[in-house]
Amino acid sequence: MADANILVNLQRCTGCWTCTMACMVGNKLEDGDFRVTVRTLGSGEGIDRPAGQWPDLRMSWMPVYSKKCTKCAPRVSEGFEPYCTYNCPNGALTFGGDCAEKAAKLREQGFRIFELPAWEGSKDGVTYASKG
Repeated sequence: MADANILVNLQRCTGCWTCTMACMVGNKLEDGDFRVTVRTLGSGEGIDRPAGQWPDLRMSWMPVYSKKCTKCAPRVSEGFEPYCTYNCPNGALTFGGDCAEKAAKLREQGFRIFELPAWEGSKDGVTYASKG
């Protein structure tokens, strides 16, 4: 079985929520039982509210994995990727043993590599890459 790490390239995430929906549908979860959610990084005044003032507006997104996430262990044990990484249309999510190598390459390109702090209560083994 591949190393159960997920690398999230925040420069590629467009906030489409495909990871969330793929997880929920693929794992046959009840509506609203989110194991990964997508946080809007903007003004903080609500979902999809950009930061800044016109014309200098900016907004980005961050998939956040809850402790309930299993990283699709049964699926991975059969040789498949987790639903979230397999279905990401933008290549923002990487799973498995090459996460460390990809993170190192991104660091060389000026990306900041980090994990969420413990107080976030998020899943271990999820690393983020952000440019800036």
